[in-house]
Amino acid sequence: MKYSKEIIIDLPREEVIAKMENPENFKHWQKGFISYKHLSGNPGHVDARSKLKYKMGKRDIEMVETIEKNNLPKKLFMSYDAKGVCNKQKNYFEEVGNNSTKWISDNEFECSGFMKIIAILTPGSFKKQTYMYMKDFKAFAENGKSVLNQ
Repeated sequence: MKYSKEIIIDLPREEVIAKMENPENFKHWQKGFISYKHLSGNPGHVDARSKLKYKMGKRDIEMVETIEKNNLPKKLFMSYDAKGVCNKQKNYFEEVGNNSTKWISDNEFECSGFMKIIAILTPGSFKKQTYMYMKDFKAFAENGKSVLNQ
């Protein structure tokens, strides 16, 4: 399954990138985020790997993030591997005027087992989740609004 989402963030690109790259900020814009642990490689560089943990409903989810390409501030490509799901995400950051940034997120999901059934039955849920994270990041980056307070 492939799809693309985009959002305009009313901040300069450098500020957007700085807030997005900081793992301390993940809890403020990724609902269910529990922890981040660097596993290998040079943080932020190609082939760096990190473990992320989330609580989604009653399920605990662990995934491994691998940086595939880092050409910031313009591009950041990553893959996320979890049980039954691999998400390849290509993020693009375009300057819009002097003080805004367009974030485009191209996603490709490969699912197996139970997750393949979920993807077939509810493909919109993946798109909705991606866009929710994008909107929550925008609210955090622009106004300091944290999902922890919701």
